[in-house]
Amino acid sequence: MTRAARAVALATFIFLSACATRPVPAPTQPAPAPVPRPVPPPAPLAPPPPANAIAAGISLAAAPQFVTQMDASRAFKAFRASCPALLRRQDQSGLTSGAAWAAVCTEASAVAPEAAGAFFRDRFDWISVGGGKAFATGYYEPEIAGSRSPLPGYVPIHGIPRDLTRCTRLDGQTGRGRVDETGTCVLYFTRPEIEDGAIADRAPILAWAADNVDLFFLEIQGSGRVRFPDGTVMRLGYANQNGRDYVAIGRLLRERGILPPGGANMQAIKDWMRANPDQGRQLMRENLSYIFFRELTGPGPLGAMNVPVSPKATVAADPRFVPLGAPVFLAMDRPEAYGFWVAQDTGGAIKGANRFDTFWGAGEDATRIAGGMSANGVAWVLVPKGTVNGATAQP
Repeated sequence: MTRAARAVALATFIFLSACATRPVPAPTQPAPAPVPRPVPPPAPLAPPPPANAIAAGISLAAAPQFVTQMDASRAFKAFRASCPALLRRQDQSGLTSGAAWAAVCTEASAVAPEAAGAFFRDRFDWISVGGGKAFATGYYEPEIAGSRSPLPGYVPIHGIPRDLTRCTRLDGQTGRGRVDETGTCVLYFTRPEIEDGAIADRAPILAWAADNVDLFFLEIQGSGRVRFPDGTVMRLGYANQNGRDYVAIGRLLRERGILPPGGANMQAIKDWMRANPDQGRQLMRENLSYIFFRELTGPGPLGAMNVPVSPKATVAADPRFVPLGAPVFLAMDRPEAYGFWVAQDTGGAIKGANRFDTFWGAGEDATRIAGGMSANGVAWVLVPKGTVNGATAQP
């Protein structure tokens, strides 16, 4: 049996196990055995999906048959909240169009949350991209100590610099950067340059963080809360980024033998950095990426769709492969991550067809689960029936 087949078999087994844990009223007559239902391939449509999707190997997969007993209500509510933005967005993956979601979004408005499992099973085609072998991590909304005014040892939390823009550099690449004194588009300042004061007169300061390690991890999460001495809280959301590549410091620590394989979870990294402050600061500066924030005054935190993200329902995904707003089913080896999610967010480190980042909210449990989340399994992306652009069906 192939690895993919074993993953599908595991998914079906856990579906059945999940059903068995919930009492179901006995039918008055014996229920007929479930009959496998083949899923017909969609008719080829033009235009074909983009080259990256073709290379990933899109295939149509039969939806698991035992979904209706699963608790899918959180993901269903997140999907319904995403529908207005989903209908307006251009699908970067090329798998669907905004119009393709109109019927299921309309139907979702009249579906009760307790019927979410059947809705996801019956109204969508379940597709796998590149075989569907998936890896998932976790993120959360951290809370850090801070101040509204500068205090000794505190570090600034920056808003968007006024000179951060999109421009075309001399090498022909277009992206985030700045126009220098000669009128030339250049890369924007790196983390070390920013920490050394390069944007002191270019960017607003929203607040001051008491601990540079906490601020660094708030940047990794992309949103969070700053609690001030008087007990008030400022909520921060992702606003922009300096255009530099993200470097995972946990990977650096493993490669250098500082932390053992599997030991580079968030808390272990924080502990090492606080025990070795000079080395920790240098390690953070190897990640040239830097995040700029904005203050959130309404619901939040907000994801990439400008819709509030939902604990235990939102995943960040790569929009080149997963339509933002689409439901996703993860059959993972971590029970916390197993089940329905909705792709409402993106992330600098979330790249690839089957790379996901699960959102857990705020608080101690969220911090613990997200900080230790490392799950492997398979993923299905759910799209409205018959709307997959140019997908190649495989039995």
